[in-house]
Amino acid sequence: MFEILRKSLKTGIVTERYPQTPPQISPLARGRPEIDFGNWKDARPAAAVCPTGAIAYSDQGGERATTFDLGKCIFCGLCAEADPAIRVTNRCELAATRKTALQFSATYKLLPDGSHERLLSAPSPAPSSRVPRSPDPAVENLGRKIRRRATDIFGRSLHIREVDAGSCNGCEIEIVGLTGPVYDIERFGIHFVASPRHADMLLVTGPVTRNMELALRKTYDAMPAPRLVVAVGACGCSGGIFGTNYATRGGVDQVLPVDVYIPGCPPNPHALLHGILLAMGRRRLSLIPQSDNLII
Repeated sequence: MFEILRKSLKTGIVTERYPQTPPQISPLARGRPEIDFGNWKDARPAAAVCPTGAIAYSDQGGERATTFDLGKCIFCGLCAEADPAIRVTNRCELAATRKTALQFSATYKLLPDGSHERLLSAPSPAPSSRVPRSPDPAVENLGRKIRRRATDIFGRSLHIREVDAGSCNGCEIEIVGLTGPVYDIERFGIHFVASPRHADMLLVTGPVTRNMELALRKTYDAMPAPRLVVAVGACGCSGGIFGTNYATRGGVDQVLPVDVYIPGCPPNPHALLHGILLAMGRRRLSLIPQSDNLII
């Protein structure tokens, strides 16, 4: 007992000061890929090796439309090995409140051999597939009031029910790390609970398997309102390496409304913290392009 106390006092405080200070990420950690769109000579090699279709293209009329979907990316680094215009960074604060905010596109003029001649349109978030409608002022006002109220409620404390809808358990290992002394998620007033009836947030990992779909819906229905849903990892965001097939429905938003998407395979504890705090209204979006040619 006394030896444990002595070691604890000698070790001191190990809890990170994030988000007051930037996350301390190893330079060897795999994070978001960066594409130098201005110097990208050919999208075909990277698209050919991408196992989830995160990098894709379509050719028409001598032009090529390219897309990079961060929600599908598993950070494997195969694209960087195939194309010098791509490099893997250790950036992890990638959570977004809209799926389209994770999708980027650019257009190129093509040479006869199919390579890129020049960049026609700079990378930009892909447009939403929804048909735009004129907002109802009364509904918009009510929505703002609900959001302010939810922020007031969740900003002080949050209870999370985590559901594995069919993951490989990689995300679960990172989630467990949140409860240790290094990240200490409880310092934010955030607690994991066993019952959905006590939960404010549903944290979902994995693609939604068809065998877990009903259980996931029942868990969501058992939660009191207002409630938040966070999709974790590439599988939760888009179906990931599994996609949509006879056994899985794909991403969480195919079954439930999602408030925040946390990409990664798996997202590390910093990425998880960023997404959870973003859902609580205690962090701002950091997924902002800082260059016309680079997605950073």
